[in-house]
Amino acid sequence: MKNGVRMSDIAKELGVSVVTVSNALNDRGGVSDEMKKRIRDRASELGYRPSAPRTPRKAATETRIQGGNIGILTSERFAGVRGTFYWFLTAGVSKELTRCNLYSIYESVSAADERDRILPRVVSDRQVRGLIIVGQLASDYLDALAAMHIPMLFLDFYDKHSEIDAVVSDNFYDSYLITDQLVERGHRDIGFIGSVTATSSIHDRFLGYIKCLMEHGLTYRKEWTLPDRLPDGRSLNEFAFPEKLPTAFVCNCDETAFRVIGDLQRKGLRVPEDISVTGYDNYTVSDMCVPAITTVEVDLTEMAHIAVAQLLARLEDPQKPAARHVIPGRIILKQSMTAPPEI
Repeated sequence: MKNGVRMSDIAKELGVSVVTVSNALNDRGGVSDEMKKRIRDRASELGYRPSAPRTPRKAATETRIQGGNIGILTSERFAGVRGTFYWFLTAGVSKELTRCNLYSIYESVSAADERDRILPRVVSDRQVRGLIIVGQLASDYLDALAAMHIPMLFLDFYDKHSEIDAVVSDNFYDSYLITDQLVERGHRDIGFIGSVTATSSIHDRFLGYIKCLMEHGLTYRKEWTLPDRLPDGRSLNEFAFPEKLPTAFVCNCDETAFRVIGDLQRKGLRVPEDISVTGYDNYTVSDMCVPAITTVEVDLTEMAHIAVAQLLARLEDPQKPAARHVIPGRIILKQSMTAPPEI
């Protein structure tokens, strides 16, 4: 068993998960010192060697490609702006890959390439051993990527490809919980802002909002569900609010909540005195806003770590069953939510 030992072999021998073994061998948190020693000792006894050691910089490019390049792929509509949610998430994945002695190659997909199903060079030229796709791409484009048979992982979304691993935040449950915070404060008329079918994350957040309404016997009003983006993914310039407004809006993300608050204020409404607004993500814009946005904090570090660990596990054991890993968030109470005016 000295040759070809995998992290999954060590995990099986010690009765722990592959993620625990990865954490221990890469000296990350979440594993006790005693367990780290047991894992490292057993790995040494079995003759385990990392599958993708860092290649010296002077080595040839082709050697580095064979050794361990991992592609990070995202749509251009999610990329390019420093400080956004996807910028932080992509940076976290790259940092985690570096910690694992892997090289990352980043490429964004233009709207035209996505429409015409033109694959990125990192895939068509077989430059990577595996691929992490950050943020949702069109279904037929994902079909074309899957047909290349390169180990992949979906990060912050999932789709019909049940054979591909995915890592997502707990969109359904966290949206349910933050909607329930509004109900607890007396809100009965609650709307949702987000293009519901644009991504699996938005869809699940909408369903979590609906679950809360149903659980409390509250009426769902279609005119209080507003899109936040155009079909091509670009943000709407202005929200088409109905004449009669709810007392609160659950927004699918902080960036949308920020723009909603600005539009409401330009209409002469006060947030939260006249209408409450919540977000999701808890990145920079939630604190830039006045008032600061009550939101759900997504653990980007954990999402990036689990994504890389699961892709490595897939590379070591291509036949292992695919899984969708759900990372819980936590509600962060700030200033944009209070009781409705009539309470």
